[in-house]
Amino acid sequence: METPDRTEPTETFAQALAALRDEYGGISDSEISRRIGLHVSTVNNWANGKAIPRRDAIRRLAEKFPRFPEARLFAATGKKAPPPLQAGEREALLEVFDRLTEEQRQLLYIQASAVAESNDQ
Repeated sequence: METPDRTEPTETFAQALAALRDEYGGISDSEISRRIGLHVSTVNNWANGKAIPRRDAIRRLAEKFPRFPEARLFAATGKKAPPPLQAGEREALLEVFDRLTEEQRQLLYIQASAVAESNDQ
């Protein structure tokens, strides 16, 4: 069953990573790991289908390898890419946040953090 934050991937992340390697001339896992600042064993685990990357790693991959956009990489993990905030959204959120008590801010922060972390699982 599809949930709003999950999709059925058309390729696995290991397949997407293999395609990335091919597209970038057979780049090695160690070179990928160097460019995105992670240990080579982490990239090896992705390549072998033992793990999928967290949101920040997907974003770094898309930044360092622009022929592989975030949307494709997120889709390969079965997750939807969080879109960037639209113009004015950050300010609107801060305006609401400014009207809350300290306790309400803490509670809202905890709740929002939990929801955001669910995107990483």
